[in-house]
Amino acid sequence: MSSPIEEYRSRGYAIVRGVFNSAEMAELAAAFDREYAAGLRHGRSFRHGNLHYRLAEDAALGRIVRLVQWPSYHDAVLNRFRVDPRMLRIVAPLIGEDVKQIINQLHWKPPGAAMADFAFHQDVRFRRPREAYRNLAESYVQTGIAVDRHSRASGAMRLLPASHQLGEVALAGNRRVADAAASEQTLLEAGLDPSRLVDLALEPGDVALWNSYTVHGSGPNTTAHDRRLYINGYVRAADCDRGEWAWRSGLPCPLGPPQLVHYEALHERPEPHYLDN
Repeated sequence: MSSPIEEYRSRGYAIVRGVFNSAEMAELAAAFDREYAAGLRHGRSFRHGNLHYRLAEDAALGRIVRLVQWPSYHDAVLNRFRVDPRMLRIVAPLIGEDVKQIINQLHWKPPGAAMADFAFHQDVRFRRPREAYRNLAESYVQTGIAVDRHSRASGAMRLLPASHQLGEVALAGNRRVADAAASEQTLLEAGLDPSRLVDLALEPGDVALWNSYTVHGSGPNTTAHDRRLYINGYVRAADCDRGEWAWRSGLPCPLGPPQLVHYEALHERPEPHYLDN
């Protein structure tokens, strides 16, 4: 049987089963619940430095929290998971022990939500400015900790195996990725075969990892339970000019004053403020 690292290199994604136990998942689920409640209290999308609550008005459920970026600045539980030594053991064979982080994100797919899909895409699309991220095919690893069971019915990610070997693919043009249907027609238009798609089936405590060039998307949650995913994106520090340090020489790094990641106006407008969307 091949190892997760071998599978990641050949298929562009892999699953490490049972990394976290049920007690740890209960603790992580409680942190998700706290952040969801905090988002709803804001009532609309909110930013404070890199911390960002994105809310949406869902046609089926009303106002929902779509995602939260960088909650680890204020939540000790979420911060602990992002630099857990087991996460380093997973990514170190790929990117070493000097590691920065450019994604720290909570994702929800509430049951019955109309705005929970992600169109097929590659994460490389969002690595901007390009000059700040080097050797993305080898230097960057996206990870996701499953808080709930992920299946096709609950809106699990669907991936195209070995698509990371294709380089950057023109998918969906400039159309939205978040809250857009994962249409197989998009793949056909790009010359890709949707019959090769696989579901990223996960149990609570599993950790998935995928390449920034791996084509993936996800559909709606039609089950009666939530589908939550804790996403942390790690990058070899020498190949990235942005991000927060996760580990230096294998040792976890605390979060201090926010560093430039994706929010371009971090230094011009770091104060708390509400957003139009």
